[in-house]
Amino acid sequence: MAKKGGKASRRMNKRQLVEMIVELFNRRSSEQLGTKDIFKELGLTSMSARTLCVSILDDMVFDGYLLEPVFRKYILANQGSVLCGTFKRSSEGYNTVTPDDGSEPVVVSERHSMHALTDDYVRVTLFAKRRGRGMEGEVVEIIRRKHNTFVGVLKVEKHYALLLTESRIMPNDIFIPREYLKGGKSGDKAVVRLLDWPIDSRNPIGKVVDILGKEGDNDAEMNAILVEYGLPYVYPAAVEDAANHLPSDITAEEIARREDFRGVTTFTIDPVDAKDFDDAISIRPLSGDTWEVGVHIADVSHYVTEGSIIDKEAYKRATSIYLVDRTIPMLPERLCNFLCSLRPNEDKLTYSVIFTINSSAEVKNFRIVRAVINSDRRFSYEEVQEIITKGEGDYAAEIAVLNKMAQAMRTKRFAAGAIDFQQAEVHFRLDETGKPVSVYFSESNESHQLIEEFMLLANRTVSETIGKRTPKNTPKTFVYRIHDTPDPEKLGVLARFVAKLGYKMKSASGRTTSPAALNTLLTDIKGTKEQNVIEQISLRTMQKARYSTENIGHYGLAFKYYTHFTSPIRRYPDLLVHRLLTRYLVQNSRSASQAKYEEFCEHCSAQEQIAANAERASIKYKQVEFMSEHIGEEYDAVISGVTEWGIYAEINENKCEGLIPLRTLEDDYYEFDDANYCLVGRRTHHKYMIGDAVRIRIARANLDRKQLDFELVQ
Repeated sequence: MAKKGGKASRRMNKRQLVEMIVELFNRRSSEQLGTKDIFKELGLTSMSARTLCVSILDDMVFDGYLLEPVFRKYILANQGSVLCGTFKRSSEGYNTVTPDDGSEPVVVSERHSMHALTDDYVRVTLFAKRRGRGMEGEVVEIIRRKHNTFVGVLKVEKHYALLLTESRIMPNDIFIPREYLKGGKSGDKAVVRLLDWPIDSRNPIGKVVDILGKEGDNDAEMNAILVEYGLPYVYPAAVEDAANHLPSDITAEEIARREDFRGVTTFTIDPVDAKDFDDAISIRPLSGDTWEVGVHIADVSHYVTEGSIIDKEAYKRATSIYLVDRTIPMLPERLCNFLCSLRPNEDKLTYSVIFTINSSAEVKNFRIVRAVINSDRRFSYEEVQEIITKGEGDYAAEIAVLNKMAQAMRTKRFAAGAIDFQQAEVHFRLDETGKPVSVYFSESNESHQLIEEFMLLANRTVSETIGKRTPKNTPKTFVYRIHDTPDPEKLGVLARFVAKLGYKMKSASGRTTSPAALNTLLTDIKGTKEQNVIEQISLRTMQKARYSTENIGHYGLAFKYYTHFTSPIRRYPDLLVHRLLTRYLVQNSRSASQAKYEEFCEHCSAQEQIAANAERASIKYKQVEFMSEHIGEEYDAVISGVTEWGIYAEINENKCEGLIPLRTLEDDYYEFDDANYCLVGRRTHHKYMIGDAVRIRIARANLDRKQLDFELVQ
């Protein structure tokens, strides 16, 4: 209760008094309060304050926020309305809850959040809606916490410790009693599980569950990224043990059930450091200009049975994760690197699509079969590229035929409207401690395109076989890889943006929103300073590809039917596709449950996105770590983003991105022009625009935040 002579009795403005009245009625939402009660609760003693209060109460009744059942007696309107949804924290303190029913988000102030964290599933009591305001409410129950473990650096005091977090989800440091330290010391990177978070306490209470290592240690930092995104960093011993008990021998009975390709020329093409070989290609001549080409995919479903302990762990992970210096596999090592991997000179079980095809890439026939192969050679992309370039080497004739087919398929695909996104991938050369010593880039060449085109062909063929409606085929439940058409408004914004940089985005028909228009743009910017920036912005206009049982086609590839069939060692949806093929083509069973498989699709899509975020975080960490050795050095860069808080610039030679804070631009007062993607000086009218060339100096490198700060060199 406010006291006479206290804060409430001092002169206050209308906004302050409105907030006090709102807080009072939210706290006593089921009670009917008279003006005397309200004056007393709020400590309103002066006539001016009471008059203002009555005026506000009348406005609230008019707005429908309060009811006045008896003259000068008020009660909160609409009290007791409850909904459930997903909580999202905002750094500004005005958090939101997205309701399950898809209705408008509910704004929840920090004091009404009950310590909810981003992605928590909560129950919210709604406040009465006020005119001109969105829905507001209060968290009354945290039904399910999404994140229960957090990573940070320990600071150990005499009687307690704190986990200092840089988490995008956890806003406060975590208090740890000494008995729950698990031997941790100051400076250790640790994983902490929440035990309790008293409502009246700013800091949650936690318990150390694992010590990752010292802050700055490479293993500790990479594992910390995995923990931050809720991803596993160790493989369960029980699952490893189950994999170790799987038989490695292939029985004669199993071989008899399959097509035998062990006598056909077969090889794999993968990155030089790869160990898990998902796919192999076989080739043999038929009559005339016709060839039999087999796309052979590791038959993981033979070893990983549905519902087994290995399967449950694989589904939980849904994908392998590729950090800068390591792979966190979806399957136990014995499966991904030994039993299933299509290693040379070993009999291996596969799911295969066998094409009868000519050198112009016209498919005459195909069949989907279970097979056994024995790869003759394991190639790296570099080795195959050299064979393509020189025309000599192991299986040079076969590689030349396959490459000709792949290039023909590629030409047809782009003519049909496929979009040619070919971004260079960032890689690091690391020393023995995991510290980056240099940055380099890899781009797609003909050897990559050879494999890519045949994998695309196999994926599309499998998808059409099950999903295409024909007089003889009624589509059954299947897992599709779908990519929706982009929002025309976003494409229009992109067209206007690139026009400011001097580029046109039009197709031969004059349309600015067609795939052909986008391909024209991507061709025009090749080799320019704006290439990387425009490619990044173009990618942001695209929808995200995802998995679904509802087929809408794949916009980016210009395919009506598409799935993921070719990488079951590292992607769970591919394993689902293999099982459905067995169900329909081998067992001739009825359609699987669409609801069940749609749930699988949603989970796999979500895990794929989380893994991609973790992979980007590891790249960003290594970029910051690399540039931390170059503080004070100057580089040529290009502006990659403009915001109200500063300029993002990307260094030309290594693609490391940093922020030039607005406060460091001292020659003028700059304002953000969001319509034109630029900062404009109020006095000089000087502009900083995306794509502009700048000279920068490395000012700071913050590894905890994975953030680089630059300074403009005037």
